[in-house]
Amino acid sequence: MKPGMLEKEGFAALVLRLRAEGISDLDLLTAVEQTPRSLFVPPQFCEQAYSSRSIPIECGAFMEGADLAVRLLAQLHVKPGQRVLEIGTGSGFMAAVLGRLCERVMSVDRYKTLIASAQSRLDGLSLRNVVLRQADGSNGLTGEGTFDRIVATAAFPAMPRFLADQLVSGGVLLAPLMTGEETCVMMRLTKTGSRFDREDLFEVPYLPLVPRLASFL
Repeated sequence: MKPGMLEKEGFAALVLRLRAEGISDLDLLTAVEQTPRSLFVPPQFCEQAYSSRSIPIECGAFMEGADLAVRLLAQLHVKPGQRVLEIGTGSGFMAAVLGRLCERVMSVDRYKTLIASAQSRLDGLSLRNVVLRQADGSNGLTGEGTFDRIVATAAFPAMPRFLADQLVSGGVLLAPLMTGEETCVMMRLTKTGSRFDREDLFEVPYLPLVPRLASFL
């Protein structure tokens, strides 16, 4: 099957699964369609780009399945004009989709190899409002002001209140929390003034966050 047809069929199947879960946001689905996932997976996994399975990428990291990636984006409720912080760039897919939905995306990852690969993909898609940085995201991104949305794709051992402090009032934080040695749940915090409303959403397969900067990978 030709790559273009494989892309179209994969996206169509993903949309059907997402609609069965109640996800039908047209702006979000259009942004996903405009961001070909086959560009973000290793070549040997192109046929699985739109599957629900996690896909291994460089530096021992992995790319969440297509269903989970879009579910997380749907939970963020991103709007035009907003600033978004992503902790854990990975392949760059979620940052790229976010870049089509909001005004500016800041995305950090501790591996320079992942940042370089993701930057190349973003350049290929001419996404200029997404800024990638190699940095230790365990404390968020200080010195860049506050954000309307923050999403993390590495699990924290406890509720990251310091991240919530980097949100504007009315902002939303999505972050995985470890609930056992090998299990974690995706949590959503909504900030209202100085108060935070917490909601536990669903279990996710993310790995624990490692608070250090990897400068050689």
